Amino acid sequence: MTYPLRRRTLGGMAWTTSRPDPERSRRRLQILAELAGARAVRRQDRPQRARTEQLRQLIATRRRVDG
Repeated sequence: MTYPLRRRTLGGMAWTTSRPDPERSRRRLQILAELAGARAVRRQDRPQRARTEQLRQLIATRRRVDG
């Protein structure tokens, strides 16, 4: 059995460009803003963590020297 070769086309469909959904783009921008805010908070926490770690190391060093 052989099948005749047919060209697969879209027929008479015209090319159309889809318009961006305003609700979807608004939600996307909102999510990106929330992400940026979360990153900013995380960056502020890092210096505090570094200071905390330095303080712990200093305490540990003093305990070793004194003890």
